[in-house]
Amino acid sequence: MDSTLTRRALVVRGGWEGHSPVEATERFIPFLEQHGYGVEVHDGPEVYADAERLAATDLVVQCYTQGEATDEQVLGLSAAVANGTGLAGWHGGICDSWRASPDYLHLTGGQWAAHPGGFVQHTVEVVPEQADHELVAGLSPTWSLDTEQYWVLADGLNEVLATTTFQPTDETPWHETVTCPAVWTRRWGRGRVFVSTVGHSLDDLDHPDVRTLTERGLLWASR
Repeated sequence: MDSTLTRRALVVRGGWEGHSPVEATERFIPFLEQHGYGVEVHDGPEVYADAERLAATDLVVQCYTQGEATDEQVLGLSAAVANGTGLAGWHGGICDSWRASPDYLHLTGGQWAAHPGGFVQHTVEVVPEQADHELVAGLSPTWSLDTEQYWVLADGLNEVLATTTFQPTDETPWHETVTCPAVWTRRWGRGRVFVSTVGHSLDDLDHPDVRTLTERGLLWASR
């Protein structure tokens, strides 16, 4: 990375190709560069074991679905975030990564469980009490989407900015409405984590509200 730039970002991408990790992250690398980041790209989590490099990194953008990471790598990432390095991502690239790692789940605060029906018409709603939050201020309060609706398992440490609701039918195994977080932030030590569950396809990331939210989230999470 160019040492004359004021900020540093690592992009870690790969895993399941259905989430277009290269094409998706290429949408945001120019944005980061325009905001003064030197961007370094990695095709796996090995860099997470490099404590010195992570300590010099302001933001990790992860777009790696499934895959495997060692305990050393995950704990290295977690320690870096606790020390101030930001972590941000979208969809399965951040909330369906390293499924075998409970430490990673602890760091991010949410895990994909299902997307019933595959591509479905659904809405994502900004939490009314969060409408003035810097990440969603000025965005439409409701986004209509035709893509995967993520059912996630999450904990109470997250600050939820937007949600999505699953309705029961005669055909579903659940019998009551279920509301899941769709966008959240999380404080981890001195660091920040940003997660958006929207972004299965490149078209999803080009949705005006989703694009603005994601760009804001990257900057917000950064050291």
